Amino acid sequence: MKGDRVEIVIDAGGTPRTYEVAATRAGRRVEVATRRGLMEVSEVTRSGTVIRTARFMSSRILALVEHPADEEERD
Repeated sequence: MKGDRVEIVIDAGGTPRTYEVAATRAGRRVEVATRRGLMEVSEVTRSGTVIRTARFMSSRILALVEHPADEEERD
């Protein structure tokens, strides 16, 4: 849903960096998948088409926080 977002904090050589992937339009959602030591965070349309994907090595991830859309934002 629009408003869904995922924050990813990674270890970038001693300094943590924060990235964010968000559903930017109505009907889009954010999906998280783990594949062979990689974490993929994708913005996906209703039909399943991937709009953008961020990939991170699982060993570098310090935190992954999912923020679902609020009921107020959906209207």
